[in-house]
Amino acid sequence: MSTATDLARAMADAWNAGEPERVIALAGTAMVSSGEDEGVLLLLGLAQQATGRLQQAATTLRQLARLRPDVSAHWNNLAVVCREAGDLAAAEQAWMTALSLAPDDAEVHYNLGLLYTQQRQWLLARQSLLDAVQLAPHFIEARLQAAYACHVCGDNTQQEAMLSGAGDWPPQPAEQALVLSTMLSVQGHLDIALHTLARAQPSAEPMAGAMRLRIAAQRVLLYERNNQLEAAQAELQHLPPEALEALPAQAEQARADGWRAHAVMAMRMGAAAEATELYRRALASAGDDESWASAAFGLGSALDRQGHYAEAWRALQQAHATQLEIARHVVPELLATDSRPLQVADGSVERDGHADWEPLASPGSRHSPVFVVGFPRSGTTLLEQMLDAHPDFRSMDERAHIHDLIEGMQLVGQRYPADLGKLTQQDADQLRDVYQRLASQVVPDLGDRCLVDKNPLNMLCLPMIMRLFPHARIILCLRHPCDVLLSCSMQPFRSPAFMVLCSSLPRLAQGYARAFEQWYHDVAVFAPNVLEWRYESVVGQFDEQVARLGRFLETADTSAMTRFAEHARGKRFISTPSYAQVTEGVHRKAVDRWQNYREQFEPVLPVLQPWIERLGYSR
Repeated sequence: MSTATDLARAMADAWNAGEPERVIALAGTAMVSSGEDEGVLLLLGLAQQATGRLQQAATTLRQLARLRPDVSAHWNNLAVVCREAGDLAAAEQAWMTALSLAPDDAEVHYNLGLLYTQQRQWLLARQSLLDAVQLAPHFIEARLQAAYACHVCGDNTQQEAMLSGAGDWPPQPAEQALVLSTMLSVQGHLDIALHTLARAQPSAEPMAGAMRLRIAAQRVLLYERNNQLEAAQAELQHLPPEALEALPAQAEQARADGWRAHAVMAMRMGAAAEATELYRRALASAGDDESWASAAFGLGSALDRQGHYAEAWRALQQAHATQLEIARHVVPELLATDSRPLQVADGSVERDGHADWEPLASPGSRHSPVFVVGFPRSGTTLLEQMLDAHPDFRSMDERAHIHDLIEGMQLVGQRYPADLGKLTQQDADQLRDVYQRLASQVVPDLGDRCLVDKNPLNMLCLPMIMRLFPHARIILCLRHPCDVLLSCSMQPFRSPAFMVLCSSLPRLAQGYARAFEQWYHDVAVFAPNVLEWRYESVVGQFDEQVARLGRFLETADTSAMTRFAEHARGKRFISTPSYAQVTEGVHRKAVDRWQNYREQFEPVLPVLQPWIERLGYSR
């Protein structure tokens, strides 16, 4: 070639013709001086990358980036190759350089977010991907990956925002369609999740068959999670055990998904022994922490159902150990022994401080939400479904809107709860408007019905509730502390903070005690209108307790509340782990269940005993 320009033109022609090997060959004929030509280096590096010569590509593209250090795209290309070659530190450094040159380049933010995802640096991944979406709102791949990072971080609010309009997204590759359908299901969008799976782009052979089985397993789980058991059983026919057994060795995730789908349905049909064997098969094939933990929790429940309590506890401990590794990459600071995973605020409101609060106009009890609170697994979902069954009430499922308001205060530099007393009438009205707007997005058909805000851990947000809705009716759900802790220990919570909290009984017992210490401190300060709703009393004296609930809510006809199980079976989605239990009606199976694990509870009874006594339970 006579000049570098001629060489670059010939290489470009070869590249555009889809001949990367010829690009490399042409570069090999070049004079040494061509190594300083930007076009030649770029085409050579891309061709080396396309043909799998990643180390050579990295060397070429690094030379190009040093030649033109002011060009963000060169650093981005270098970073992509470094990531493919496994040099993640060099990839991060190159992307940070690219960002310094082009801070508004959504693709660079997106690529950096993918790198952090690969490294399981989930908070960094979440921020980078959210930044990419902010810069390019219609960047679908960034929205999907940002939603997944939010999903892992337990950020339901941002996850829902990222998935807005997902039903209109183009068909996704099968692997991404599975992830997207899972997130849509968590948000209660079954139809869109199924639509996403139906349009999934097929995988290339030889893994196409395995992917079809994974999609069938996902459909089973989606239908089961929405209490549509007939549809789940029908879908199970597309997942024959012999097909799972015949899968090649590299299709472990398909095997794990398939066996878990069969196990979940076996449990719903009451076949705990069969489910035990199926969960063990799923565990043997599970290739990631989330799949492994899910199967281990299922195994623990199946063993518990059969009365194999020691084995069940071992399975649950293994599940928690795996979840703790997931949480380690999201909230490492909470793994310290003295951490407080449930802490909402620094400090509290004292009586003298509350007395100085400026009185503000606020809605009366009938125009305020009914708040259902209590430590998780205390019967809050059961009560929520009872209220939602009544025509005068409407539940919005479990939402963190009060927590969102607290976060909003803190983001603008206000301290919570210290600055609640400084809120002006306008401040309070604006916060209530935000709350109502958030609620209306969930229940746009509320009309004249009373909103039910069921979020157990709103028990830690009483100062905010009382500042905005001081006349609200609040129902505190109670259950024997040991039964509460056992039930928490058996659930695969998605919140990283709750993964840490439930990772051991001592940590969970301390969290329970601190939560009630804060609750009763706040109750003494604010004197809210509270009804204590005891699970054991509801089970033993159902009609009497329902009538008592009606009197508290000033509702004479409570007959609809007694049909809550029928109402729950008709709902499309119930977000909490109790989605199956509340369809069964009231029974005593969950009362004193902790006694089967008394040996495990003995070390934490000294922590729980004051609350066992204060809440009216005998040891």
